[in-house]
Amino acid sequence: MSFCDPWPAPAKINLFLHIVGRRPDGFHLLQTVFQFVDWCDWLSFEVNDSGAVTRRGGLAHVPEDADLTVRAARLLQAETGCRKGVQIAIDKRLPEGGGLGGGSSDAATVLVALNRLWDLELGVDRLAELGLSLGADVPVFVRGHAAWAEGVGECLTPVEPETPWYALVVPEIKVNTGRVFQDPELTRNTPLTTIRALLDGGSAGIGHNDCETVVRQRYPEVDAAFTHLARFAPPRMTGTGATVFAAFSSRESAQAAISDLPKTWQGRVARGLNRSPLMDR
Repeated sequence: MSFCDPWPAPAKINLFLHIVGRRPDGFHLLQTVFQFVDWCDWLSFEVNDSGAVTRRGGLAHVPEDADLTVRAARLLQAETGCRKGVQIAIDKRLPEGGGLGGGSSDAATVLVALNRLWDLELGVDRLAELGLSLGADVPVFVRGHAAWAEGVGECLTPVEPETPWYALVVPEIKVNTGRVFQDPELTRNTPLTTIRALLDGGSAGIGHNDCETVVRQRYPEVDAAFTHLARFAPPRMTGTGATVFAAFSSRESAQAAISDLPKTWQGRVARGLNRSPLMDR
């Protein structure tokens, strides 16, 4: 068999990120809104009868057995008893460690695509449940709709925030998410808010990112990205960074905000999406 046409694995942004508590097991309780953007990794699949799951491309420094795409495929095999195999080809375009959810999105695309290509017929709820065992962000990518999220990020309610153009700036730094969440200066008691507050305030007017202060203090490159974007529009950070973004009414104004970035930074203009392109594929 040959590789199928590629499947998208879109990036996400957090329109805000509140840390509202901490579970006894150490995981943080969150409130956030996930929205997709039209910046994607692309995954192709060559199904075979060998039973083996292999990877081509992707992040060279990540061992194949540790890659979330491979783990997702093997999880599907274990769950269903499927004896088919696959080679997964990864065209990696999303920056690693940028807070855009690239690894989680890749895993979700594997679950959704192989459920179809292997004729497994699992429902979306079961796929999301399997995805949660791979990472807290995976279920929103499986479900494919912008969502209000609570818990550790797995309790999802579909929402329809505004869909502006975004200027995304990725400084040349990888933020260590684990260290951010372990930082003693991290705020962990933000009061609970509501979906109604989001709808009343608009996507640009609600909330903040509780990780921002710590990340800007620990990573000067992220602080510099904030300073750059603030010349054009109010900047925000997605996840624990390093990506900083701002919303604009037109592609042209978003493009202007990234026209003079330092050469070592990555800039991208992307459209906000409330429906993942994975659903259309």
